[in-house]
Amino acid sequence: MNSSISMGISSLKQPCCRFLISSSRTSSLFQFSSSKCYHSLITINKLSPSPPSSNLVKESEILGFKTVIGSSFQSNWGQIRVLSGGCCCNKNIGINRGISVISNVASNVRHHSTGVEGHIKEKGFERIYVQGGINLKPLLVDVVKNEEKQEEEFRVEVNSSNVENVEKGLNEAEEVTVRKRELSRIEKEAWRLLEESVVNYCGAPVGTVAANDPADKLPLNYDQVFIRDFVPSALAFLLKGEGEIVRNFLLHTLQLQSWEKTVDCYSPGQGLMPASFKVRTVPLDGSGGATEEVLDPDFGESAIGRVAPVDSGLWWIILLRAYGKITGDYALQERVDIQTGIKLILNLCLTDGFDMFPSLLVTDGSCMIDRRMGIHGHPLEIQALFYSALRSSREMLTVDDGSKNLVRAINNRLSALSFHIREYYWVDMKKINEIYRYKTEEYSTNAINKFNIYPEQIPSWLVDWVPDKGGYLIGNLQPAHMDFRFFTLGNLWSIVSSLGTPRQNQGILNLMEDKWDDLIGQMPLKICYPALEYEEWRIITGSDPKNTPWSYHNGGSWPTLLWQFTLACIKMGRSELAEKAVTLAEKRLAVDKWPEYYDTRHGRFIGKQSRLHQTWTIAGYLTSKMLLEKPELASLLSWDEDLDLLETCICALSKTSRAKCSRGAAKSQILV
Repeated sequence: MNSSISMGISSLKQPCCRFLISSSRTSSLFQFSSSKCYHSLITINKLSPSPPSSNLVKESEILGFKTVIGSSFQSNWGQIRVLSGGCCCNKNIGINRGISVISNVASNVRHHSTGVEGHIKEKGFERIYVQGGINLKPLLVDVVKNEEKQEEEFRVEVNSSNVENVEKGLNEAEEVTVRKRELSRIEKEAWRLLEESVVNYCGAPVGTVAANDPADKLPLNYDQVFIRDFVPSALAFLLKGEGEIVRNFLLHTLQLQSWEKTVDCYSPGQGLMPASFKVRTVPLDGSGGATEEVLDPDFGESAIGRVAPVDSGLWWIILLRAYGKITGDYALQERVDIQTGIKLILNLCLTDGFDMFPSLLVTDGSCMIDRRMGIHGHPLEIQALFYSALRSSREMLTVDDGSKNLVRAINNRLSALSFHIREYYWVDMKKINEIYRYKTEEYSTNAINKFNIYPEQIPSWLVDWVPDKGGYLIGNLQPAHMDFRFFTLGNLWSIVSSLGTPRQNQGILNLMEDKWDDLIGQMPLKICYPALEYEEWRIITGSDPKNTPWSYHNGGSWPTLLWQFTLACIKMGRSELAEKAVTLAEKRLAVDKWPEYYDTRHGRFIGKQSRLHQTWTIAGYLTSKMLLEKPELASLLSWDEDLDLLETCICALSKTSRAKCSRGAAKSQILV
């Protein structure tokens, strides 16, 4: 390494990286106040790598104290918890330094950076205790000088070795991505806009803003990086062979995971991932004009309605799996801090409560539909993402004595959830006929109408809407309530994750083809169908002026759903449907400046409050194009049917007489 680049920060008089530290307890090393309002700074030097036989990181300067990273690292730090990283750059110094995050620089540092221990075994899985705080890990930077090209190139260290295996995986992935061809004018414009939306932090890319319309004078939170919104951008970059931005995103959002944000003095559960974050540049006091970059996350405490995002952690796990599948960098998944992050999310989702159902109980507005739309309870979208995250976690978790109970809990939940959704959420003409003849007020474990659904709930539009061949998974199920609306994301992701049976998955696409004008219209795809209107709209949405009928979340058309529709169609051998939808979208997206959503029953108008140059609209289109060009890549992003899930039933493990299981009859109907 060039010595001029690797020299300590103290000689430059400029701290390069900063962590904001908050401690709920008094540290054994620093006497921090217990108040959440106080923060302290930790400055870490850039260091040159040592020979393989010795520790890669020798020393780091921490507030003037030299601390050797070794066996005493955890005990010295006590319960300090890292909340956010920061990087500062003096605008007056003309140094253009390329840096990349190395959060795991050596195997010994990796095992001391985060500790995960299972202590008290709970029902089905252990609690997770993190020694030293879940984000306590060194954030170091490294730049390698390429003497031949006379330019700086980025390198990322994984498991105390150089990135030869990572680069090999990226190169292999690049070979199987889009074949070399001349991009169309629309694709070139889309790539230019996507690259312009990239957000950098400490000189490295960490995500894309939600929208990048230069004419928008009031961006609200559209200038932030959303976990949900970044997924199609991440896939577009991964399919193109650019994995650095996705890796950085996964690591930095992980650092934000344990922020203790509050709403009126109440904090959500540990493990919550933020909905979004923003890179802010702030001045350093008494530093002669130097500035620093800090990450400012939003966990819902600033959101409209103050709702925490349930889906952020689920999307993070799904993206982590996709990153490993496409790049071949499975070492990232094996890191202790990454394993800890997965476990904390699962711990939050699998916590025992009062609910009797295996589906995840959430509040309204906690997913892509982030405003009041009557989806509280057990909405299909969350269940499909939950199922996908569980399957992803089962693939990525390192199974040992500390995680075997968690893996067992995942298997039990997967089995129960798949049965519950397949059996009780599915509707077609046959099922509607059964509901039409339901008897109510049944009391027994053998009841047919288990949720006491009244036949009068069947809406008039449904009878003539469902085709003879085909069906779908309803939007929500609760006691005495079935939400018969068609929610596109939940149904598509049920196909992608194999939450539905093969027959059900084909039935969903059959319905979408049969009802093309309703669900696709002139711009793919309806977020839900039909829209809430008249008195129903007033009562359920609270007279929301943004969710008026056939607009925004209330029956609006969202082009970003293209990539998920494409993925589902390719998996089921129906690529022609996706090609038809992409061709339809191509005619208008660039002309209309890539809107966030479209209005009216058939998607004819640009949304009345739609942001232009919406990043996930652009990325969804590009991802769809690349998947259609190389459909074999779709298998890396989807899941095959797991027949063992319905064979594994927790009822068989119970010795009580109350666990009476009715799966036998159900499986004979749906496992075809």
